[in-house]
Amino acid sequence: MQESLNLFNSILAQEAPDLSRVIIIGALVLLGLFILVIFLIFISFFKIWLRAKLSRADVKFSELIGMWLRKVNYGYIVDNKIRAVQAGLTLTTRDLESHYLSGGNVANVTLALIAANRANIDLTLKTATAIDLAGRNIREAVETSVNPKVIPCPDPKKTNRETVDAVAQDGIQLKAKARVTVRANIKRLVGGATEETIIARVGEGMVTTIGSSNTYKEVLENPDRISKAVLEKGLDAGTAFEILSIDIADVDVGENVGAALQAAQAEADMRRAKAEAEKRRAMAVAYEQEMRAQVVENEAKIPLAMAEAFRSGNLGIMDYYRMKNITADTDMRNTIAKPPKKKE
Repeated sequence: MQESLNLFNSILAQEAPDLSRVIIIGALVLLGLFILVIFLIFISFFKIWLRAKLSRADVKFSELIGMWLRKVNYGYIVDNKIRAVQAGLTLTTRDLESHYLSGGNVANVTLALIAANRANIDLTLKTATAIDLAGRNIREAVETSVNPKVIPCPDPKKTNRETVDAVAQDGIQLKAKARVTVRANIKRLVGGATEETIIARVGEGMVTTIGSSNTYKEVLENPDRISKAVLEKGLDAGTAFEILSIDIADVDVGENVGAALQAAQAEADMRRAKAEAEKRRAMAVAYEQEMRAQVVENEAKIPLAMAEAFRSGNLGIMDYYRMKNITADTDMRNTIAKPPKKKE
């Protein structure tokens, strides 16, 4: 038994150095892998950091690591910062990252700030990010400020109508088209009305101007009176745009609405007159029937009256025969006066 224990202890003494060697080798392998991963991460950060350094964009390693930990596309942020710095703007990495985490479009904001700076438009980072987060395309707004936009009125793409229809005071319908030239008002982009409001207001002004004209010829002779009247109303108030001009593209003559309305009114008057005449005829017929009924009723009372006259002595027999003769003579005269009936 003692010999077996001694043999076991000798075996453990021989294998102990081999186990320590395995643990050390495993630790070295893990350390090597860790160093390799750190080196690869360093290389990826180093490329971006070097690109920013050469572009004079101040981006620190700690900022890159922080963006990576916050799952921010640090390459996207650095590229936009480089673009801004090369254009002469001063933007911090924190500002761009903050707008990215808020769900904004960093590229649009950066390009809008660059375009505004080149065009001498007063646009701050705070305003640009607010407009972008409000759902407006800040880049398109700046482009519209530099290069005015033409809005058709009405817009066939948004409505089923191709013209604005209005009626002059003489009853003639006019069909007009207008083109509104606008540019974006950066200060009113947040909370300002959109293109639909501009189209609606211009259309309303066109209808009012045409409707206030004495004749359609006045509008055809001077179409610019529509644009002048509409511009004087300040229709761009409260909108995100500034109206530069309103040009009447086309004016066509439509239907004679006044004549159609007069014809419809005459038809209605005729129907009303017919109804009144029919009412009077029915009343006359009813009155005639009523009078006939009274005549029949009074004729039925004649024998009674004559009997009473005989009893009271107010009517004699000769008076009665004389009355009958007069009645017979009257009936004969009526028969002679009637025209003969035509044979069928």
